[in-house]
Amino acid sequence: MADAPRRRARELVLQALYACEIGENNPEEVQRRIIADDSLSARNLEFARGMFTLVRQHQEWADAQITRLATNWDISRIADLDRIVLRMAIVELNHMPDTPVKVAINEAIELAKKFSTSESSSFINGILDSFAKKAASE
Repeated sequence: MADAPRRRARELVLQALYACEIGENNPEEVQRRIIADDSLSARNLEFARGMFTLVRQHQEWADAQITRLATNWDISRIADLDRIVLRMAIVELNHMPDTPVKVAINEAIELAKKFSTSESSSFINGILDSFAKKAASE
């Protein structure tokens, strides 16, 4: 099993980003309220807060990557949760080099399985696999 505390950290990030996506206006307050799991170590809470900030900072860039890779899909048609999971993984792959590619992709798939539809995990896997292959070839 993957690092369970790190997975919990990613789940909190997903929840915080989703709260922002559906209209909660104060990202700092959302982060403070949601990414506050006292069962996580300081290191994993710091990971979660850092990921939340990076995904918010690089959201437009991540959406451009998703748009480029999701051929025949308008990004607005991708379910909110799936789009957020993709953003998280793409930002993690590109801006958090300590995370192995395989781990970032597997964690995204697990988030999709837990929080989205049964079809989401294979869609997310396909997009992230394409992103990782393209990044490796550049």
